[in-house]
Amino acid sequence: MRPRALALLIVILLPVGCATKVEKAPGSLPVPAQWRHQAGPSSPVEAGWWRAFGDRDLNVLVEQALKHNLDILTARSRVDQYRAELRAAEGDNFPTLSAGGSASHARALSSVSGQPHESAVFQGLLQANYEVDLWGARSSNIAAAESSLAAIQAASSAAELTVASSVASGYMTLLALDEQLRVTEATLATRENSLRLAQRQFETGYTSRLEWVQSQSEYQTAKAQIPVLRHQIAQQENALSILVGMNPREIARQGRFKQVAPQQLPSLLPSELLQRRPDIVQAQRLLLAADATLASSKARLLPSLNLTASGTLQSAALHQLADNPFRLWSIGGSVLAPILNREALTAQVDVSMAARNQALFNYEKVVRNAFSEVNNDLDAIARYKEQLAELQTQEQVVSEALHIANNRYQNGYASYLEALDAQRTLFSTQLNLVQVKNNLLQAQIDLYRALGGGWQAGDAGSG
Repeated sequence: MRPRALALLIVILLPVGCATKVEKAPGSLPVPAQWRHQAGPSSPVEAGWWRAFGDRDLNVLVEQALKHNLDILTARSRVDQYRAELRAAEGDNFPTLSAGGSASHARALSSVSGQPHESAVFQGLLQANYEVDLWGARSSNIAAAESSLAAIQAASSAAELTVASSVASGYMTLLALDEQLRVTEATLATRENSLRLAQRQFETGYTSRLEWVQSQSEYQTAKAQIPVLRHQIAQQENALSILVGMNPREIARQGRFKQVAPQQLPSLLPSELLQRRPDIVQAQRLLLAADATLASSKARLLPSLNLTASGTLQSAALHQLADNPFRLWSIGGSVLAPILNREALTAQVDVSMAARNQALFNYEKVVRNAFSEVNNDLDAIARYKEQLAELQTQEQVVSEALHIANNRYQNGYASYLEALDAQRTLFSTQLNLVQVKNNLLQAQIDLYRALGGGWQAGDAGSG
């Protein structure tokens, strides 16, 4: 084809190649300059953020989960898959080279002598082919594969963050259940002493049978809660075992719930911390991959330039085949423009454009949800801290009230109902203290997850 004719064909096809029915959606994401509540400095992701709780058993569990959790292993295998797909896309950018050979042996009659004769022919073929990336279709495919790989790597990081936060959350819940069991057993021991006292008071005629029965009822109420708590502890241990890649078993732990201190948030937490959140990185890379795929789809509407070169050699003797130069060769090029399948290619552009718009909307949704989660966690931490402080004060007041009620009862100045009411209030307050502290710890773990890591100035390391 002459150069002028080729140029004319390209000019004619360019406007058609850009035709599409789906419009490109513009970005509409206003990023807030700050949270509703401020906390924490800007910092890189803390790979070992769970170490801030200072519990060695928790550290061991999280590290084991990061090595053996099946969701994490699946995510890492998916990264290997996309890495191989990227290599395949990069490999398409090189010329193809194919080689072949054939051999034939024939017997025929001579047209001159009429006598039969035999002949052998050995033939070798070497062919190269290369499609010039005029419009960037292949480079866009490679860019899409790179962004897809980055998105899958971010998804793998998100899986690790989710599993680590789930292990930390489950472990704190397990310690809270241990503390609830300890409080219940201590209350049971106190009520057992009260029951013996009430029995002596009744037997000596000092009190009525009603007070003895009431004391026995409270004792049985506390005792009935112990099997339920032990069952919940076993369930939590089984769930943690599966999470860290073990069969259901008892979870080793030496620390106590009272020893776990809630973290102190610094005074400033800029919203830029969300840029390191794995699901936001994943959504961003998927959007980049969709943009690159769209560019590749548009490029396929344009003419393609294909270069070919081939050479053939043949000989009547196999050992002479490599000694002969190429006896036949050809070099050429062709320009191909889609004509009959143009509607299908245009439809593919629309498909890619719609997929790109979906990726954009998903990215904006992920970012907005992230801001909402962080704001919710910050508010929850503040409110639970306030509630915890009030309950600690209430525990001190109720403990003093119980002490006074017991003294009044033993000295005959009050009925057993006063002491009984104080016992109930103290038991309820202590259980509420454990629950609210666990809620506070869970909110802080959720904040770690929502920020994609911790907020300390240094990196704790992955351990």
